[in-house]
Amino acid sequence: MEKTNKIIIIMMCIVVLLIVVLALINYFVILKTKSRIISEEQAVEKNADCILILGAGIWQNKPSPMLEDRLKEGISLYEKGASNKILMSGDHTKSDYDEVNVMKEYAIEKGIDSEDIFMDHAGISTYDSIYRVKEIFKAKKVIIVTQEYHLYRALYIAQSLGLEAYGVKSNPREYAGQMMRDFREVLARDKDFVMCILKPKSKFLGDPILLNGNGDITNDKES
Repeated sequence: MEKTNKIIIIMMCIVVLLIVVLALINYFVILKTKSRIISEEQAVEKNADCILILGAGIWQNKPSPMLEDRLKEGISLYEKGASNKILMSGDHTKSDYDEVNVMKEYAIEKGIDSEDIFMDHAGISTYDSIYRVKEIFKAKKVIIVTQEYHLYRALYIAQSLGLEAYGVKSNPREYAGQMMRDFREVLARDKDFVMCILKPKSKFLGDPILLNGNGDITNDKES
C-alpha cells in the first residue's frame, strides 16, 4: 500500500511539473512576441515584402468566419499600403480541399488585382507557412494576419527562423468554440516551441518564387 501511494505521489508530481513547464513556455512565447503585434497604421510604416494571411477552415468553398476576418484585415492592410503583395498560405494538399484558391477568389471579388496575390498551396501548418514564406518566397519582412491568440505562435516561429515579422490581429468578433481553441493553442505553442529549437525543413519544398513578380505564377486553375 505504501509503495502504491509513493507511485501515485510521484505521478502527481510529474503531472504538476509538466503543467508548470507548459505554462512557462506559453508565457515565454507570449512575452517574447507581444510587442510585435501592431496597429494598421504602424504596419503601413513597415514597408513589408508581403502581407501573409494564414489559412483557416473553409465551408462549402467559402471562407469560415475566422478566415473571412483574416482576409478582410489583410485586404485593408493592402489597400492602406502596408505592402503591394498578399500571400495566401493554406492547405491545398488534397484535390477536394483548397483553402488558398478560396482565399484568392475572395480577395479578387473585393477588388484586389490577381497579379498581386500569391498562393502558397503547402501552408499545411503555421510552422510550414512561416518557413515557406522565408525559404520559398524569399521574404525578409512580413506582416502576418490572423487572430490574436494565433499571432503569438506565428510571430515566435518567424523570429526563431530569422524573419522580420509583425502581426496585425483580425478578431473583430467572438467565435464559437474559442475556449477549446485557446486550449489547443497552448499545446500548439509548446509543440512549435520545440520545432523552433529543432528547425526542421518544411514538409513540402520547391523552387523559389519571388514576391516582386506576378502572383499568377502560383495559380493552378484556368482563369
